[in-house]
Parts: sequence; C-alpha cells; structure tokens
Amino acid sequence: MRRLTAGLATLLFLFAGALGAAEAPPVQDGKIRLLWLGQSAFRITTPGGKVIVIDPWLTKSTRAPAKYKDLPALGRIDLLLVTHAHADHLGDAPALARLHNIPLWGPSGMSQALATLGVLPAHLLPRFDKGGTINPLPGIKVTATHAEHSSALVWHNPSLDRDETHYGGEPTGLIIELENGFRIWHMGDTGIFGDMKWISEYYKPDLVLMPIGGNFTMDPVDAAWATREMIKPRFVIPMHYGANPQGKGTPKQYSDALGEGRVKVFAMEPGETLEF
Repeated sequence: MRRLTAGLATLLFLFAGALGAAEAPPVQDGKIRLLWLGQSAFRITTPGGKVIVIDPWLTKSTRAPAKYKDLPALGRIDLLLVTHAHADHLGDAPALARLHNIPLWGPSGMSQALATLGVLPAHLLPRFDKGGTINPLPGIKVTATHAEHSSALVWHNPSLDRDETHYGGEPTGLIIELENGFRIWHMGDTGIFGDMKWISEYYKPDLVLMPIGGNFTMDPVDAAWATREMIKPRFVIPMHYGANPQGKGTPKQYSDALGEGRVKVFAMEPGETLEF
C-alpha cells in the first residue's frame, strides 16, 4: 500500500509539473483579478473563478506582452466579449473562439458579418445589442451600452487575396456584473456623450475601463471631465493609448486633468495584474 501511494504521489507530482508550464488554473478565492493586455484587452478572473476575456488584440498588437502573443498562454477562457469590429478590438477573438470552442459575444451586426463571411460557424456567434442583457455564466450578467464611435469589419478575401471592408454592427460598451455584485464598465472606444451620466446613475459601475488616447476616442482632458462630471466611479483604469502614434494621451495627463478627488486611478502596464 505504501508503494502504491508513493507511486501515485510521484505521478501527481509529474502531472503538476507538466501543468506548471501552462497558465495556472484560476483561483476561486472571492477576489477579482484584472490582467491588462494592452490597448483595450483585458483578462478578468471573477470572484467565482471564471475567466472573462475582452477585446483580445494580441498577436498583432504593439503593446501586448510577448507571452500572450502565444494565445494558449491565456489559459482557460469561460466568456469571450468584443465591443466592436475594429481590428484592435476584434483582434484574435475568432481564433480564441475556435481554440476553446466557446461563443464570441459581440454586437449582432458584427456577429452576422462574421457568420456570413464564414469566419466562425453561427453557433459560436450569439448576438445581442445595445440595451440587451445576457447571463452567459451563472452569477454573471453583461449589458451592452452605447458607445460614441464607429465599427467596420476588415476581412481578407482569400479568393481575391485582398482586404474588404464590411458592416461591423454598432459599437458598444459593456456593463459586466460579477458574482459578488461588483460592476465593471468596459467603455469600448467612445467619445463623450450625454448618456454617460444616465448609464452611471442606472448601472452604478464600481470600476470603469476608460479610453484616453484621443483621435479615435476621448483624450485625457475629455475623459477626465466625463469622469468628474458625469460618471463619478470609485475606480478607473485608463486604456486605449500608446498603441499607435495617434493615441497620444497618457495616464498622467488624465490624472492631472482629473485633479484630486474620490476617484482612484490605476495606471497599469501591459502584463500587470490588479486585484480587488
């Protein structure tokens, strides 16, 4: 019996060592962990140990950590979300949907185009739109909100060997409510719009993932005004800056424009993880 136990222990040790080469499985300890992957890409581990990936632009990103350009390094994914069809948001989402055989949730127009073009099969492209709410995992709720932006799907036509631009649906933001009631507003790409105030008052997000780069979205001054005057969250993580020369805004410019107040700003580096 002792020999059998020792042999089993050895096998378990070797198996654990093999697992160690991959991403460690998510821990179900009641904490929220956000890994910033550059631009608007995040991996969120929920209090219940589920893994949510949003806007995974990785393999062609100028800011994604090198480790995660190898897509399996992201580890298990339970929920895959995309805010709109631009390449720096849709990114590697179709590849991850195929890799994990999980649905890619996004605006219905984008999903319809991806299905029609044969990028993914229809069963991996469920659809919802602004104002729609889904419950894709037990205890997790996602609502699509307005975003003041555009959306176009660029697809490489293999028969003609050229890129084509297709309708990408309406751009969205996402209110993600986790098992413990903590709410995250991933704003997608957006400029200022008046209903930011209504969204904040109605959904009461604890954490806002806010674009600050400018040119395509709010710049730091716009974002700071929206934060201070309309949204008033507890926490903000600036995003969508520095990935191309036109996204010149910086977290320091945002914090300087925001000034002192009750909003805690976390200026993260790509590859850094933040816990709540």
